[in-house]
Amino acid sequence: MLVNTLRSVRLGILFCGFLQAVSAHSQEALSLQHAIDIALSNDPWVKGSLLKQQALEEQVVAAGTLPDPTVSIGLMNLPMDSWSFDQEAMTQFKIGVTQMFPRGDALEIRQGQLKAESQKYPLLRDDRRATIESKVTQLWLEVYQAQATIALIEQDKALFEQLVEVTRASYASATGKTRQQDIIRAQLELVQLDDRLTVQYQQLEAAAAQLSEWLYQFDAANPDMLMNFDNVVLAEGVAERLPELTLDPLADAGLSRSELARRLAGHPAILAIDVSQQVAHKETELARQQNQPQWGVNASYAYRDSAPNGMDRADFFSVGVTFDLPLFSENRQDKQVSASVAMAESVKTEKLLTLKAMLSQVEKGLRQLARLRQRDGLYSEELLAQVREQSEASLTAYTNDDGDFAEVIRARIAELNAKIAALQIEVDILKITAQLNYYFAQSGSNPAPVMGDN
Repeated sequence: MLVNTLRSVRLGILFCGFLQAVSAHSQEALSLQHAIDIALSNDPWVKGSLLKQQALEEQVVAAGTLPDPTVSIGLMNLPMDSWSFDQEAMTQFKIGVTQMFPRGDALEIRQGQLKAESQKYPLLRDDRRATIESKVTQLWLEVYQAQATIALIEQDKALFEQLVEVTRASYASATGKTRQQDIIRAQLELVQLDDRLTVQYQQLEAAAAQLSEWLYQFDAANPDMLMNFDNVVLAEGVAERLPELTLDPLADAGLSRSELARRLAGHPAILAIDVSQQVAHKETELARQQNQPQWGVNASYAYRDSAPNGMDRADFFSVGVTFDLPLFSENRQDKQVSASVAMAESVKTEKLLTLKAMLSQVEKGLRQLARLRQRDGLYSEELLAQVREQSEASLTAYTNDDGDFAEVIRARIAELNAKIAALQIEVDILKITAQLNYYFAQSGSNPAPVMGDN
């Protein structure tokens, strides 16, 4: 009788699992690629980056324009005894214009600096795109892992619930070797499964909340309107199958550290630092222009009235040049040049630190990935099959009154833990693959080198 009851339990569990699968497929689940597409197309940061680049491009035109001329108008040498305009020959009405010119090649250098800085934003957008793909993939996989773990625990929970009923019936009928402690043990495991379910639901809700940050709808054509925070594309769950993520071929190419560093030098984040270095060099050139004199041209016309006796007086026209002499440059211009040189050198250290960090993360990820693949093969080829056989054997022995109920419980828990561990390994492999693919991302933007930079 106990054997027939357990067979009914197995059939009931399979039927419940089938109903759950049909119900899940009836709803539209969120795939990984769909989540990435939504995040990329609804990122307000991209709109802000485009606006900043546009602002710099407009400043390039403005920076190449000469400063506005200045106009002066005045009465000169007006006698104070009579305030008469025609009394004195030196009294005149004068109008003049002055045009100043920037020092050296400051205009051209400033234009090149702004143009170089504007070229950084396409690179930053490439880095942002790669970052979003990696981040959304991580969060999506966390949601998937919690969702799949819940499904595994729910399956075992249904079996444990049936086992509690079977042990109660067997204990009440005084058949077999069922003891009261078996009932208590089954109930205890059932409560512990409820606790594990609660933990997994907590992780699922937390991961889903983090994933929703990237799924809000944003209208880039109308940025004045706030995002609709009630309209988030997040279904009850994600797709039930893991996506296929391909590791960048260079990650498995066995590159040396130097070769790997050269490859990482093409990452958008590193290229953006290169652009910052070009901008810093332009700042140094601009500081050196402060040692050049600033020139100006002025011209004026002075009108004089006729003398009191009617004799005409000639008008005046003046033209001149002005320039300053940077004689006391030791504490100002020279210090500005030294400061800009130091700032340019600091950008080099920033690039080196970023490359070192990226190289370390890549090596760490490759080693973790190798061990995870080794564990994945161990689980898929041996361990999962062995714990399944152990669970079935202990259950068969117990149904034939030749086994211990505690051993059945331990075997079922061991099988559940093995399935969850195998799931964790599969998810971790994809997570590390996504992280490594970020570091091997290449930029679709190739900024033109700025003339005069090394």
